[in-house]
Amino acid sequence: MINTSKVYSDYVAFVQSKSLRGRSKAEYLRQVRKLAERHPERSLKQLTERAVLDHLIHLRDQQKLRPSTLNQAVVALRLFYRDYLGRKWQLWEAFEIRRDQPLPVVLSRSEVRALLHAVRENRFKAVLALIYHCGLRVGEAVRLRPRDIDRERGVLRVIDGKGGRNREVPIAHGMIERLGHYWLFHRNQAWLFPGVGRAWRERCKTLRAAMACADKPMSVSSVQAALRIVVASAQIKKAATCHSLRHSFATHLLESGVSIRQVSEYLGHASVASTLIYLHVTEISEGKGREAQAALIEQALR
Repeated sequence: MINTSKVYSDYVAFVQSKSLRGRSKAEYLRQVRKLAERHPERSLKQLTERAVLDHLIHLRDQQKLRPSTLNQAVVALRLFYRDYLGRKWQLWEAFEIRRDQPLPVVLSRSEVRALLHAVRENRFKAVLALIYHCGLRVGEAVRLRPRDIDRERGVLRVIDGKGGRNREVPIAHGMIERLGHYWLFHRNQAWLFPGVGRAWRERCKTLRAAMACADKPMSVSSVQAALRIVVASAQIKKAATCHSLRHSFATHLLESGVSIRQVSEYLGHASVASTLIYLHVTEISEGKGREAQAALIEQALR
Protein backbone atom coordinates (compact mmCIF):
# COMPACT_ATOMS: atom_id res chain seq x y z
CA MET A 1 0.00 0.00 0.00
CA ILE A 2 1.24 3.47 -0.87
CA ASN A 3 0.50 4.94 2.55
CA THR A 4 2.78 2.44 4.28
CA SER A 5 5.72 2.48 1.82
CA LYS A 6 8.96 4.06 2.99
CA VAL A 7 9.30 6.30 -0.05
CA TYR A 8 5.85 7.73 0.59
CA SER A 9 6.32 8.17 4.35
CA ASP A 10 9.63 9.94 3.71
CA TYR A 11 7.91 12.13 1.13
CA VAL A 12 5.23 13.05 3.67
CA ALA A 13 7.99 14.33 5.96
CA PHE A 14 9.51 16.20 3.00
CA VAL A 15 6.20 17.94 2.24
CA GLN A 16 5.61 18.76 5.89
CA SER A 17 8.99 20.52 5.98
CA LYS A 18 7.87 22.93 3.26
CA SER A 19 6.30 26.29 4.11
CA LEU A 20 3.03 25.39 2.40
CA ARG A 21 -0.52 25.89 3.58
CA GLY A 22 -2.20 22.89 5.17
CA ARG A 23 -4.69 22.49 2.33
CA SER A 24 -1.88 22.61 -0.25
CA LYS A 25 0.09 19.92 1.58
CA ALA A 26 -2.96 17.65 1.76
CA GLU A 27 -3.70 18.14 -1.95
CA TYR A 28 -0.08 17.43 -2.98
CA LEU A 29 -0.11 14.17 -1.04
CA ARG A 30 -3.52 13.23 -2.46
CA GLN A 31 -2.32 13.70 -6.04
CA VAL A 32 0.69 11.44 -5.46
CA ARG A 33 -1.56 8.78 -3.94
CA LYS A 34 -3.88 9.09 -6.94
CA LEU A 35 -0.98 8.32 -9.29
CA ALA A 36 0.03 5.31 -7.19
CA GLU A 37 -3.52 3.95 -7.27
CA ARG A 38 -3.42 3.87 -11.09
CA HIS A 39 -0.25 1.76 -11.00
CA PRO A 40 -0.66 -0.71 -8.10
CA GLU A 41 1.72 -3.15 -9.77
CA ARG A 42 4.69 -0.78 -9.57
CA SER A 43 6.18 1.50 -6.94
CA LEU A 44 6.24 5.25 -7.43
CA LYS A 45 10.02 5.17 -7.90
CA GLN A 46 9.66 2.65 -10.75
CA LEU A 47 7.29 4.79 -12.80
CA THR A 48 8.80 6.26 -15.94
CA GLU A 49 8.49 9.79 -17.24
CA ARG A 50 6.12 8.49 -19.91
CA ALA A 51 3.87 6.85 -17.30
CA VAL A 52 3.57 10.09 -15.34
CA LEU A 53 2.89 12.07 -18.53
CA ASP A 54 0.18 9.57 -19.54
CA HIS A 55 -1.39 10.00 -16.10
CA LEU A 56 -1.56 13.77 -16.52
CA ILE A 57 -3.01 13.39 -20.02
CA HIS A 58 -5.63 11.04 -18.55
CA LEU A 59 -6.56 13.62 -15.91
CA ARG A 60 -6.87 16.33 -18.56
CA ASP A 61 -8.55 14.49 -21.45
CA GLN A 62 -10.51 11.68 -19.74
CA GLN A 63 -11.37 13.02 -16.30
CA LYS A 64 -11.74 16.56 -17.68
CA LEU A 65 -10.24 18.21 -14.61
CA ARG A 66 -10.53 21.96 -14.38
CA PRO A 67 -7.32 23.81 -15.30
CA SER A 68 -6.77 24.91 -11.68
CA THR A 69 -7.13 21.34 -10.35
CA LEU A 70 -4.97 19.95 -13.14
CA ASN A 71 -2.30 22.50 -12.32
CA GLN A 72 -2.33 21.27 -8.71
CA ALA A 73 -1.66 17.74 -9.96
CA VAL A 74 1.27 18.95 -12.07
CA VAL A 75 2.77 20.90 -9.18
CA ALA A 76 2.32 17.96 -6.80
CA LEU A 77 3.94 15.40 -9.08
CA ARG A 78 6.71 17.83 -10.00
CA LEU A 79 7.46 18.31 -6.31
CA PHE A 80 7.67 14.54 -5.86
CA TYR A 81 9.71 13.58 -8.91
CA ARG A 82 11.84 16.67 -9.50
CA ASP A 83 12.36 18.16 -6.05
CA TYR A 84 12.17 15.01 -3.91
CA LEU A 85 13.53 12.25 -6.16
CA GLY A 86 15.71 14.51 -8.32
CA ARG A 87 14.41 13.29 -11.68
CA LYS A 88 15.44 15.67 -14.47
CA TRP A 89 12.40 15.16 -16.67
CA GLN A 90 11.20 17.40 -19.49
CA LEU A 91 7.50 16.64 -19.15
CA TRP A 92 6.83 19.64 -16.88
CA GLU A 93 7.57 21.94 -19.82
CA ALA A 94 6.04 19.65 -22.45
CA PHE A 95 2.65 19.11 -20.79
CA GLU A 96 0.10 21.77 -21.71
CA ILE A 97 -2.89 22.93 -19.69
CA ARG A 98 -5.64 24.55 -21.70
CA ARG A 99 -6.72 27.55 -19.68
CA ASP A 100 -10.07 28.78 -20.84
CA GLN A 101 -10.72 32.13 -19.19
CA PRO A 102 -14.33 33.18 -19.74
CA LEU A 103 -15.24 36.76 -19.05
CA PRO A 104 -16.51 37.27 -15.50
CA VAL A 105 -20.20 37.79 -14.85
CA VAL A 106 -20.51 41.44 -13.87
CA LEU A 107 -23.66 43.10 -12.56
CA SER A 108 -24.50 46.70 -13.38
CA ARG A 109 -24.85 49.16 -10.54
CA SER A 110 -28.62 49.03 -10.83
CA GLU A 111 -28.56 45.22 -10.75
CA VAL A 112 -26.44 45.25 -7.59
CA ARG A 113 -28.93 47.67 -6.03
CA ALA A 114 -31.87 45.45 -7.00
CA LEU A 115 -30.10 42.36 -5.70
CA LEU A 116 -29.31 43.84 -2.29
CA HIS A 117 -32.83 45.29 -1.95
CA ALA A 118 -34.23 41.81 -2.58
CA VAL A 119 -32.39 40.25 0.39
CA ARG A 120 -34.90 39.50 3.15
CA GLU A 121 -32.66 38.30 5.98
CA ASN A 122 -30.43 40.97 7.47
CA ARG A 123 -27.56 38.56 8.19
CA PHE A 124 -27.27 37.68 4.49
CA LYS A 125 -27.78 41.27 3.41
CA ALA A 126 -24.87 42.32 5.62
CA VAL A 127 -22.41 39.78 4.26
CA LEU A 128 -23.42 40.23 0.61
CA ALA A 129 -23.20 44.01 0.89
CA LEU A 130 -19.71 43.73 2.39
CA ILE A 131 -18.57 41.32 -0.34
CA TYR A 132 -19.52 43.92 -2.94
CA HIS A 133 -18.24 46.91 -0.96
CA CYS A 134 -14.77 45.45 -0.37
CA GLY A 135 -14.43 42.98 -3.26
CA LEU A 136 -14.10 39.98 -0.97
CA ARG A 137 -14.18 36.31 -1.77
CA VAL A 138 -17.12 34.73 0.03
CA GLY A 139 -14.79 32.54 2.10
CA GLU A 140 -12.87 35.62 3.23
CA ALA A 141 -16.07 37.42 4.20
CA VAL A 142 -17.57 34.70 6.40
CA ARG A 143 -14.29 34.23 8.31
CA LEU A 144 -14.07 37.88 9.37
CA ARG A 145 -13.89 38.69 13.07
CA PRO A 146 -15.10 41.92 14.70
CA ARG A 147 -11.49 42.92 15.40
CA ASP A 148 -10.68 42.82 11.68
CA ILE A 149 -12.41 46.18 11.21
CA ASP A 150 -10.10 49.10 11.99
CA ARG A 151 -12.60 51.89 12.56
CA GLU A 152 -10.04 54.66 13.07
CA ARG A 153 -8.05 53.93 9.91
CA GLY A 154 -11.08 52.95 7.87
CA VAL A 155 -9.70 49.62 6.68
CA LEU A 156 -10.78 46.00 6.76
CA ARG A 157 -8.06 43.44 7.45
CA VAL A 158 -8.38 40.25 5.40
CA ILE A 159 -6.33 37.58 7.16
CA ASP A 160 -5.14 34.42 5.41
CA GLY A 161 -6.76 35.10 2.05
CA LYS A 162 -6.07 33.09 -1.08
CA GLY A 163 -2.48 31.92 -1.15
CA GLY A 164 -2.16 32.69 2.56
CA ARG A 165 -1.84 36.41 1.85
CA ASN A 166 -3.05 39.15 4.18
CA ARG A 167 -4.27 42.51 2.92
CA GLU A 168 -6.11 45.65 3.92
CA VAL A 169 -9.08 47.02 2.00
CA PRO A 170 -10.65 50.45 2.53
CA ILE A 171 -14.08 50.33 4.15
CA ALA A 172 -16.41 53.32 4.17
CA HIS A 173 -17.56 54.83 7.44
CA GLY A 174 -21.17 54.18 6.47
CA MET A 175 -20.45 50.46 6.01
CA ILE A 176 -18.67 50.35 9.36
CA GLU A 177 -21.77 51.87 10.99
CA ARG A 178 -24.06 49.34 9.29
CA LEU A 179 -21.88 46.44 10.39
CA GLY A 180 -21.75 47.91 13.89
CA HIS A 181 -25.56 47.89 14.13
CA TYR A 182 -25.60 44.36 12.74
CA TRP A 183 -23.05 43.19 15.32
CA LEU A 184 -25.04 44.79 18.16
CA PHE A 185 -27.91 42.51 17.18
CA HIS A 186 -25.96 39.30 17.90
CA ARG A 187 -22.87 40.45 19.90
CA ASN A 188 -20.91 37.31 19.05
CA GLN A 189 -17.37 37.91 20.29
CA ALA A 190 -15.67 35.57 17.84
CA TRP A 191 -17.34 36.10 14.46
CA LEU A 192 -18.67 39.07 12.55
CA PHE A 193 -20.99 36.71 10.66
CA PRO A 194 -21.76 33.83 13.06
CA GLY A 195 -23.29 30.66 11.68
CA VAL A 196 -26.36 29.16 13.29
CA GLY A 197 -26.89 25.97 11.28
CA ARG A 198 -30.17 24.58 10.02
CA ALA A 199 -31.52 23.35 13.36
CA TRP A 200 -31.01 26.55 15.35
CA ARG A 201 -34.71 26.75 16.25
CA GLU A 202 -34.44 23.44 18.10
CA ARG A 203 -31.52 24.68 20.20
CA CYS A 204 -32.37 28.34 20.76
CA LYS A 205 -35.52 30.38 21.26
CA THR A 206 -34.44 33.20 18.94
CA LEU A 207 -32.12 33.83 16.02
CA ARG A 208 -30.30 36.42 18.10
CA ALA A 209 -29.55 33.87 20.81
CA ALA A 210 -28.38 31.32 18.24
CA MET A 211 -26.03 33.85 16.65
CA ALA A 212 -24.68 35.03 20.00
CA CYS A 213 -23.57 31.56 21.09
CA ALA A 214 -22.41 30.30 17.67
CA ASP A 215 -18.89 28.88 17.74
CA LYS A 216 -18.49 28.72 13.95
CA PRO A 217 -18.80 31.34 11.21
CA MET A 218 -21.57 31.44 8.66
CA SER A 219 -20.99 28.75 6.04
CA VAL A 220 -20.02 29.57 2.47
CA SER A 221 -22.80 27.31 1.18
CA SER A 222 -25.48 29.19 3.14
CA VAL A 223 -24.41 32.50 1.59
CA GLN A 224 -24.33 30.96 -1.87
CA ALA A 225 -27.81 29.49 -1.39
CA ALA A 226 -29.16 32.85 -0.21
CA LEU A 227 -27.64 34.55 -3.26
CA ARG A 228 -29.33 32.10 -5.64
CA ILE A 229 -32.72 32.86 -4.10
CA VAL A 230 -32.09 36.60 -4.27
CA VAL A 231 -31.00 36.51 -7.94
CA ALA A 232 -34.28 34.82 -8.84
CA SER A 233 -36.46 37.16 -6.77
CA ALA A 234 -34.69 40.24 -8.17
CA GLN A 235 -35.34 38.88 -11.70
CA ILE A 236 -31.69 39.15 -12.66
CA LYS A 237 -31.15 37.18 -15.87
CA LYS A 238 -27.37 36.83 -15.53
CA ALA A 239 -25.81 33.70 -14.02
CA ALA A 240 -24.70 35.67 -10.98
CA THR A 241 -22.91 34.14 -8.01
CA CYS A 242 -21.32 35.56 -4.87
CA HIS A 243 -18.13 35.96 -6.90
CA SER A 244 -20.05 38.17 -9.33
CA LEU A 245 -20.24 40.78 -6.57
CA ARG A 246 -16.43 40.70 -6.35
CA HIS A 247 -16.21 40.98 -10.14
CA SER A 248 -18.65 43.90 -10.06
CA PHE A 249 -16.63 45.66 -7.36
CA ALA A 250 -13.48 45.52 -9.49
CA THR A 251 -15.22 46.55 -12.70
CA HIS A 252 -17.08 49.47 -11.14
CA LEU A 253 -13.89 50.79 -9.52
CA LEU A 254 -12.06 50.68 -12.85
CA GLU A 255 -14.95 52.47 -14.53
CA SER A 256 -14.70 55.15 -11.85
CA GLY A 257 -11.03 55.76 -12.67
CA VAL A 258 -9.30 53.80 -9.91
CA SER A 259 -5.94 52.48 -11.15
CA ILE A 260 -5.69 48.83 -12.06
CA ARG A 261 -2.73 48.47 -9.68
CA GLN A 262 -4.83 49.72 -6.78
CA VAL A 263 -7.77 47.48 -7.69
CA SER A 264 -5.38 44.53 -7.89
CA GLU A 265 -4.19 45.24 -4.35
CA TYR A 266 -7.74 45.52 -3.06
CA LEU A 267 -8.61 42.16 -4.63
CA GLY A 268 -5.52 40.49 -3.18
CA HIS A 269 -4.24 39.34 -6.57
CA ALA A 270 -0.68 38.06 -6.62
CA SER A 271 -0.12 39.88 -9.91
CA VAL A 272 -1.72 42.75 -11.81
CA ALA A 273 -2.01 40.32 -14.73
CA SER A 274 -4.88 38.59 -12.92
CA THR A 275 -6.78 41.89 -12.80
CA LEU A 276 -6.42 42.68 -16.50
CA ILE A 277 -9.46 40.59 -17.44
CA TYR A 278 -11.72 43.25 -15.91
CA LEU A 279 -10.61 45.71 -18.56
CA HIS A 280 -12.60 43.62 -21.07
CA VAL A 281 -15.91 44.15 -19.27
CA THR A 282 -15.74 47.80 -18.23
CA GLU A 283 -18.35 50.05 -19.79
CA ILE A 284 -16.01 52.89 -20.68
CA SER A 285 -17.29 53.87 -24.10
CA GLU A 286 -15.30 54.48 -27.26
CA GLY A 287 -16.68 58.02 -27.16
CA LYS A 288 -14.97 58.68 -23.85
CA GLY A 289 -11.77 57.26 -25.26
CA ARG A 290 -11.92 59.58 -28.26
CA GLU A 291 -12.63 62.57 -26.01
CA ALA A 292 -9.62 61.74 -23.88
CA GLN A 293 -7.42 61.25 -26.95
CA ALA A 294 -8.49 64.60 -28.42
CA ALA A 295 -7.84 66.35 -25.11
CA LEU A 296 -4.27 65.02 -25.04
CA ILE A 297 -3.22 66.76 -28.26
CA GLU A 298 -5.21 69.92 -27.50
CA GLN A 299 -3.39 70.26 -24.19
CA ALA A 300 -0.04 69.49 -25.79
CA LEU A 301 -0.41 72.13 -28.54
CA ARG A 302 -2.09 74.79 -26.45
